[in-house]
Amino acid sequence: MDDNELNDLYNELIMEHSMNSYNKKKLKDPSFSQLGHNPNCGDEITLEIKFNGNIIEDMAFEGHGCAISMSSTSIMIDTLKGKTVEEAKEIVKTFIEMIKRETKSEEELAKLEDAIAFKNVSNMPARVKCALLAWHTVNDLINLNEAEKGTL
Repeated sequence: MDDNELNDLYNELIMEHSMNSYNKKKLKDPSFSQLGHNPNCGDEITLEIKFNGNIIEDMAFEGHGCAISMSSTSIMIDTLKGKTVEEAKEIVKTFIEMIKRETKSEEELAKLEDAIAFKNVSNMPARVKCALLAWHTVNDLINLNEAEKGTL
């Protein structure tokens, strides 16, 4: 598959998640909920997370924003659900590094699964915060969980 075909596939995935996100809902009994807001463009999400011990059992979101922020949130949920807190922290760190162009390691990027679709966002400075909104918000939720457990 050449780069153009790959970009088309990624664009399709982003549009699909932005228009038809099955992750856009409320959770029953979330462990934590956090508002994420991007004042630059008005994107706003409320991210909910449910922990089962050290595992992210479920996640969901509500909110509004551009296609990049909505699809990034949905794909992030698919990527992190079922992962341990340690795995999730590593994936979040890798995603942020990819967007900030701090890593290009194929081995590292492979951890991102479908979230690698946002790789080219690093070429669009105005969209970087849109793509990162949910990822920074989930980082806050993981930190809240660890602080509550006294493991931070």
